[in-house]
Amino acid sequence: MEGTNKNMGRVHVVLLAVAVIAAVVLYNSAYVIDETEQVVVTQFGRIMGDAKKTPGLKFKMPFIQKVNYFPKNLLEWDGDPGQIPTKDKKYIWVDTFARWRISDPIVYFQTVKDEFSGLKRLDDIIDPAMRDLISAYPLVESVRNTDRPMDTFEIIQGQQEATEGEEPPKRMVRYRVDLGRAEIARQIEKQARQKLADFGIQVVDVKIKRINYIDSVRSSVYGRMIAERNQIAEKFRAEGQGEASNIRGEKERDLQVIKSQAYKQAQEIKGNADAEATRIYAAAYGQDPEFYAFVKTMELYKNTLEKNSTVILSTDSDLMKYFKNSLD
Repeated sequence: MEGTNKNMGRVHVVLLAVAVIAAVVLYNSAYVIDETEQVVVTQFGRIMGDAKKTPGLKFKMPFIQKVNYFPKNLLEWDGDPGQIPTKDKKYIWVDTFARWRISDPIVYFQTVKDEFSGLKRLDDIIDPAMRDLISAYPLVESVRNTDRPMDTFEIIQGQQEATEGEEPPKRMVRYRVDLGRAEIARQIEKQARQKLADFGIQVVDVKIKRINYIDSVRSSVYGRMIAERNQIAEKFRAEGQGEASNIRGEKERDLQVIKSQAYKQAQEIKGNADAEATRIYAAAYGQDPEFYAFVKTMELYKNTLEKNSTVILSTDSDLMKYFKNSLD
């Protein structure tokens, strides 16, 4: 009975050991791939089979095989700003960025190994392509995409020279753009895609993030921009002042017309009133000339007395006849 118990105990120990070993083996042979991952399985550094790109539970040989994970989604690359001379000898700072993915994880594992090394490859390929294309064209090609006229002015050089004492003629600036910024970025992407395909890397997009003048010329460029804007402002201000003068001139003209018409109407009314008064006076004088003469003489006496005036009259004067009558 005692021997039987010992045998049962040994069986339990063996079963437990087998279960632990099976769990360890299963743990080391199973792995999970996420939706954003892809896997390359290696055995003693050698690649075993194709890359695993579908998500889910996978299995490998335990202990002797290794799982190498690589991202499957888009990755970022942000280049360092660099000083580049353009074809027209203008020194600028150019800052670019790109989006890329690992298209062939096996080739990527064989040539690059990890993401840090992949970013270094992008630095070595995208930066030279960007420098070659930026320096092969004038500055305007890297800044603009179209030939849209700009709202600035420049002095016309060459045949249209201004005579002495006159301001040089001005015209709207119109730059000719052969490629443009977007096309330069596409060519950088094309060159980088061809070279990086050998490393299992697919370049999805390359863009120029920022372009700026170097510090030594930035202040002079800003000064020119300010001068151009001031020139435009002066142009609009002069046009506004001219329009204001026209409006004021029209106002003065309309005011003179209104005053003339008002003066004409006032004179007509005054003339009609004087004519009506003369008619009334004439009618009154015609009814009783002596009474009218008497009233007018009394008004004259009254005005003379109110002004405290001294009047010397002859005895033969018509004004003395009423005094004579009163004395008689």
